[in-house]
Amino acid sequence: MRTLVLRLDNLGDVLLAGPAVRAVAAGSSSVTMLCGPQGAAAARLLPGIDEVLVWEAPWVGYNPPEVCPEDVRELLRVLTLRRFDRALVLTSYHQSPLPAALLLRLAGVPRIVADSEDYPGSLLDLRHQRAAGRHEVQAALDLAAADGFPLPRGDDGRLRILTPPSARPLTGSGAYVVVHPGASVPARMPSAGRMASVVRALTAAGHRVVVTGGPDEVALTAAVAGGRALDLGGRTGLAELAGVLAGAEAVVVGNTGPAHLAAAVGAPVVSLFSPVVPVERWRPYGVRHVILGQQNAACAGSRARRCPVPGHPCLDSITSQEIVRAVDRLVASQNLHTKPPPAREVTA
Repeated sequence: MRTLVLRLDNLGDVLLAGPAVRAVAAGSSSVTMLCGPQGAAAARLLPGIDEVLVWEAPWVGYNPPEVCPEDVRELLRVLTLRRFDRALVLTSYHQSPLPAALLLRLAGVPRIVADSEDYPGSLLDLRHQRAAGRHEVQAALDLAAADGFPLPRGDDGRLRILTPPSARPLTGSGAYVVVHPGASVPARMPSAGRMASVVRALTAAGHRVVVTGGPDEVALTAAVAGGRALDLGGRTGLAELAGVLAGAEAVVVGNTGPAHLAAAVGAPVVSLFSPVVPVERWRPYGVRHVILGQQNAACAGSRARRCPVPGHPCLDSITSQEIVRAVDRLVASQNLHTKPPPAREVTA
């Protein structure tokens, strides 16, 4: 059975689809993932995927492209040639799968399944209903199971990626805490000044700090590191970043893709979580974590890209000492276990 899995969003969304992909792979002869350009690197790290196709959908993302008939025709040609037996369309709780389902139907895919609140007409063969408040990982697993793809025996359903390279050439020897200050959505990241004060407080508490960020965040990571921390801004691809996160005692990060990458390599996470999206759906999954941030702030549930409240209180009200205490608790808790602990939240 040749199965196509669609997840057309960002890096973090693709990582959260990983357990469902493994469930599908256990019951398929091959699995192809169709994702957007922002998620392609993550898709290539997921176990169970045989092929990654990349297409930028005009209904997804923060700066979607214009509808281009030639691009659509080329996508249909590629999908038709592969003769998929079925497709699972994975979406977030607020998205519709129907534009993608229409294209899949035009490409001749005989069975299409998705979560859908909207009436699908003839576009879906299985219109699944997502359980209220379900985490994105669990919702995707629910859909896979409803289509006959349960997790295989022995799979714990946590996030997972292919083994990343060693970070030792980048980080050197010795324990460290990662601070990742950036995010693709500005509303989900504290100010640079707040994160710089976190680095100062962590180093004062005796932690060696490594600051990470992408090529477009070099100025940010330099300001946050402030000469006190190892600045790896712009020096890692996704696989190398995964290696750095895997070696960390704890990772301090907002609700963004690297938070889910940290969970995928088993790193404890201090999640500086802006409530613009629901924490129960997007919190770090399957690892020890602490949630910090005002979850009842005025921006809650707004899905705002830029903070609508002066002073960004949901995140910038978090004190450096709160973060240091959260890091210390996670490090101490991790050191008590010689085996991976059961996943649970550690409350602040």
